[in-house]
Amino acid sequence: MRILFLTNNPQTSDSLYEWLSMRGEDMVYKDCPVDGNFVRDNSIEFAISYNYYNIIRKDVIDLLPRRIINLHISLLPYNRGMHPNIWNFIEGTPHGVTIHEIDEGVDTGDILLQEQLVFDPELESLRTSYDKLHKSIQTLFRENWHLIKNGEISPRMQEGAGNVHKKTDLLFLSSVIDYDVTVSSLLLKIENTISQS
Repeated sequence: MRILFLTNNPQTSDSLYEWLSMRGEDMVYKDCPVDGNFVRDNSIEFAISYNYYNIIRKDVIDLLPRRIINLHISLLPYNRGMHPNIWNFIEGTPHGVTIHEIDEGVDTGDILLQEQLVFDPELESLRTSYDKLHKSIQTLFRENWHLIKNGEISPRMQEGAGNVHKKTDLLFLSSVIDYDVTVSSLLLKIENTISQS
């Protein structure tokens, strides 16, 4: 099976790509947009999106029905889109990771696997929680790759409305976001910024 691996963030994604390659998977790595012609020309049979910021086009989805998955570091349907870890803390939504099928929406596809995590804002920073989320989703993926690849996990629809965030949603807080202070300290700064605006 030829697998397309889509990512824009090698720091978090390359270890998973290397793991798949070392298992003998026939991998194609891309960090830019792809279209149906690329999928056809490269005989792609399955696609994995992980920390990939480009929207996957309908012509690609149509060529790989139920064979494109995304690894997303939130407990969907909460915090679809960009910066899920930050929004989990700001909005008080549950933390977790989700492996889901890709459809034409933003992180709206059917769920294959999920795992909820709990973070203490007095002890964690955005950086430490982000690292733990990525470790968790990679472990979940590795433990279940054989089942995912062979279509042996029954997908389930997302329940509830959830929420979605664009990259621009965080711009008004960019001056106060600090990835290394405790989350509780960061939330106080954010609260002060919002109250002064």
